[in-house]
Amino acid sequence: MTKLLRQNVNLIDGNWAPAASGETIDVINPADGSIVGRVPKSGTDETRQAIEAAAKAFETFRHTSAQERADMLMALYDAIRANVDELAHILTSEQGKPISEARGEIGLSAAYIRWFAEEARRVYGDIVPSPFKHRKLLVNKEPIGVCAAITPWNFPSSMLSRKVGPAIAAGCAVVIKPASQTPFSGLAWGVLAEKAGIPEGVVNVVTGSAREIGRELTANPKVRKITFTGSTEVGKTLMAQSAMTVKKVSMELGGNAPFIVFADADIDKAVEAAVVAKYRNSGQTCVCTNRFFVEDGIYDQLVDKLAQRTRALKVGPGIEAGVELGPLIDLDAVEKIESLIADALDRGASLVAGGGRHASGGTFFEPTVLSGVTTEMKISREEIFGPVSAVHRFSGEDKVVRMANDTPYGLAAYFFTRDLGRAFRVADALNFGMVGVNEGFITTEVAPFGGVKESGVGSEGGRQGIEEYLVTKYVSLGGLG
Repeated sequence: MTKLLRQNVNLIDGNWAPAASGETIDVINPADGSIVGRVPKSGTDETRQAIEAAAKAFETFRHTSAQERADMLMALYDAIRANVDELAHILTSEQGKPISEARGEIGLSAAYIRWFAEEARRVYGDIVPSPFKHRKLLVNKEPIGVCAAITPWNFPSSMLSRKVGPAIAAGCAVVIKPASQTPFSGLAWGVLAEKAGIPEGVVNVVTGSAREIGRELTANPKVRKITFTGSTEVGKTLMAQSAMTVKKVSMELGGNAPFIVFADADIDKAVEAAVVAKYRNSGQTCVCTNRFFVEDGIYDQLVDKLAQRTRALKVGPGIEAGVELGPLIDLDAVEKIESLIADALDRGASLVAGGGRHASGGTFFEPTVLSGVTTEMKISREEIFGPVSAVHRFSGEDKVVRMANDTPYGLAAYFFTRDLGRAFRVADALNFGMVGVNEGFITTEVAPFGGVKESGVGSEGGRQGIEEYLVTKYVSLGGLG
């Protein structure tokens, strides 16, 4: 019988089992507050078992050929593509995003797996010209070992594809800790791995206490790599804990993305891109626009058009056709946004559109536009993670670059201009890991995804992505004379 993708127990060493304690965690549908299901509330013991299974599997899996690993990943790609609708419905039921966005995320997940299937066969070493007679100097690339992948609730499938894909391509084994809000998307990857013929123990999935699981993953010396997507605060904690065993880390953390519109820009195109860059996943993305900067000459016009476009967005349960904005993940997210809006209004900002909880109730929130925002307001300093456009006014290229860079974060930035010289100047001057010029959506599996400063360490995607799962070994081969 074909195993359903939706599982409610851990996958450890090829076995599906509940937590030893029998305790579970309720998974809530943010659209209506109903219980989607329950998953194990696992802790240290289950995590240690998963690590042991991964370490044992790694000793064999590391010796598979690049072609074998590429074939496994292509089988995984096929399994994802064959189950897009089921995976998308699982995602929407626990995360809330519109079903069309969920399908898009599953499609991107498959694209990352296919990319790393191709990259598995392109892990090259070097032969270094030797300064010594009768000696060859070889530089080899080897899999780093057991990898721990800790993923967030906002993109619970595609974040896994960017971690599991390169890990398997490199020859590593993984222990996955999905977010407790969206564990079913993570557990589905265990089933997909089985369908793809990936050996037992190479992919393990454990749900439960973030504190206990994270502590064991970072402390256990058999784990040689931690890859995490989430908040900067948690990322710093994981880095500090990982330092005790000197693990390699990849961190994709918080952002404070600027979206700059110069007076010479195509305003209509900028507005459409702004909607994508701000309101996708109801603003709950790390690369979401956090601060809009609009030049004096077009400020009123752009704010008006953005407000009109924002008011037209359809809000509702993600499963309904035509919905463009689903609910926020929980009530805490709603209250945070309300606090940021209240602070901005108290400090002189103006409400142009939205501004409050949606008539649908629950955690639905109106897509919002604020004008007259200044850098002193909390909404300019903190990551919003919600459907609120905070629009600043600026005058002068140098000034807006300084304003955009005035943040400890450095993940993504966007700007619009028709001036070719300015396009290169500003792209060079922005201190961010990714820059979109005249584009509001820039994520793709073929390019590196990552930030600078407090937005993270390392890259995911592109040819750079697999390097995060490899170590370099130098071999000096003598006695050849």
